[in-house]
Amino acid sequence: MNAGGGAAFRALIVMGVSGSGKSVIADALGRRLGWIVEDADRFHAKNSIDKMRDGIALTDDDRRPWLRAVAAEIGRRRADGTSVIMACSALKRAYRDILVQGSSDTRIIYLRGDKDLIASRLKTRSEHFMPQGLLASQFATLEEPTEDERPIVVDIDATIKDITERIIIALD
Repeated sequence: MNAGGGAAFRALIVMGVSGSGKSVIADALGRRLGWIVEDADRFHAKNSIDKMRDGIALTDDDRRPWLRAVAAEIGRRRADGTSVIMACSALKRAYRDILVQGSSDTRIIYLRGDKDLIASRLKTRSEHFMPQGLLASQFATLEEPTEDERPIVVDIDATIKDITERIIIALD
């Protein structure tokens, strides 16, 4: 995938609060682009997953090793020439800075949605460790990407197909 400047992207980070559709949209993009898709949740330490299951929000100290592991995976993929889409909450600018590592071949895709829509989605999820009760802490932590991060911002009040298409168009 090339952008206006001709730079080939090696990594897309699909970010947003829990329930915004990161994994679903990352999978749809992966199918469209033929890229590897990873979910950052698989890099969480067991004690962090246990904390979230118990309704305890993670601290920056809890997240730091996780973010480093996710960044290492993105870096590994980048180094071997594999394009990757990483579904990752990446709620703070500092977290995204760790993930992007200053690379111009990485783009942030922010799935933006309001609390009511996302809360209604979380009510229907049964197989995820993140309880609905932590949604408020996710929104409190969220620092929306700024223009200098070159994000692709997509509102999630559309179909998966439409959201994916909007992202593909923005990448071109």
